[in-house]
Amino acid sequence: MRSHPAAPASKPLDFWLCLGIPVAAALVLLMQELTSLDMDLAKQFYNAADGGFIGRYSFFLEDILHDRAKELVILFSVLAILGFVGTFILQRLKPYRRELGCLVLSLGLATAFVSPLKTITAVQCPWSLKEFGGQETYSELLSPRPPTDKPGRCWPGGHAATGFALFAWFFALRDRKPKMARNAFIVAVGLGSVFSVSRMLQGAHFFSHNVWTAIFCWLICLAMYCLLLYRPSRQTTSIATHPL
Repeated sequence: MRSHPAAPASKPLDFWLCLGIPVAAALVLLMQELTSLDMDLAKQFYNAADGGFIGRYSFFLEDILHDRAKELVILFSVLAILGFVGTFILQRLKPYRRELGCLVLSLGLATAFVSPLKTITAVQCPWSLKEFGGQETYSELLSPRPPTDKPGRCWPGGHAATGFALFAWFFALRDRKPKMARNAFIVAVGLGSVFSVSRMLQGAHFFSHNVWTAIFCWLICLAMYCLLLYRPSRQTTSIATHPL
């Protein structure tokens, strides 16, 4: 009878690093609200004489980097779901049920949190603001929203979550395939960053919107990994010696 690979013990996880960096980044973002950094960066991508944000009507940014790229990531998510379902049907996939289950749950949560927060916070997009040819009044994240008939839906960045949600692949692969996990981490950071910049070029988001998205996606995927997959060996000390 063919044996199946047992789940290995997890490498030590440095919680100070995994939690400390996103928490520090969140604090920096909150302090950044006292500055004009978001507005200053957005102005670099805006030219009223040329019709607004330089990427607002770009076919490549809208059709390829937004619509088609999102569809590709959705395809990966569907494949993950099929893989998880397959663990109940195919014996050779059964040992990977926890990893695939964690992957599916992480991908789902790391994208599902965006829409509710957009509705609750009602933050306006740059392209809707008076400073960039729109009709709405700018307000900081933690400030009351000015009265309007069209509440914003731009915080956090939704398209950025399509890329940063792939942190889920890093954690799903971390224990069995550490090299592939590192590659998955690079892909998640790379895609999330590209998607973030593309939407900034279009005037859809401020810089901080996308960084918040990266923080949320990382913390969600980290939490799912710790709850469902993390199994440190008995010899592992309480203070990890390796960052990831």
